Amino acid sequence: MSARAVKGLVKLAAFIILVAAVLIVSSGRPDWLMGWVLVGLSVAASAVGVLVMDPELLDERAGLRAGAKAWDIPLVLFTARLGPLATLTVAGLDVRYGWWPELPLPVIVAAVAAFVLGHSVVIWAMAVNKFFSPVVRIQKERGHTVISAGPYQLVRHPGYPGAIVVAPAIPLMLGSLWALVPAALTVAATILRTALEDRTLQHELPGYRGYAQRVRHRLLPGVW
Repeated sequence: MSARAVKGLVKLAAFIILVAAVLIVSSGRPDWLMGWVLVGLSVAASAVGVLVMDPELLDERAGLRAGAKAWDIPLVLFTARLGPLATLTVAGLDVRYGWWPELPLPVIVAAVAAFVLGHSVVIWAMAVNKFFSPVVRIQKERGHTVISAGPYQLVRHPGYPGAIVVAPAIPLMLGSLWALVPAALTVAATILRTALEDRTLQHELPGYRGYAQRVRHRLLPGVW
């Protein structure tokens, strides 16, 4: 494992610690059960993702690389960091101040299932696509080619539907409807990012236009 990949793993661990800290501080409850369930599931998802990831991809995902599209940097910062942290903060404050009544247990259980399902789709896409970079860029030095196996036979950007499922699942897991507001903004930014990334790939990645003609939809089969 390269030093860069190790640095990336340290950054990932630090972010999960930050998630736990935000939940504790915003809620004022270090014993918040669902908060710790979220942290535990996040750790598990991250661990599985690292295990299935191509070693070169682990290095690729460790940080920004040359060639990243300038428009994508603020979008990825929002969708991967600021949006989720805002969601957690609002959820914690909701718990602290009781802005919304407790959600029924079946809703929370369904949200946990959606969280696991969404992450499973992301991990599947990551396992199949060794070019699953955290930023939009054409990875010429890695021999970037079109991936059409696994979930890429169904939609062109399968990682994003998984992320879109996870975003609203988190507030519902934590029992906060108010936290759906920043989650919805995160979803909107993810959809925008999908459109811009798809346009970039059609113009710059050889073979992608032919692939797009075979796999017609970006996020949801039969819809878009």
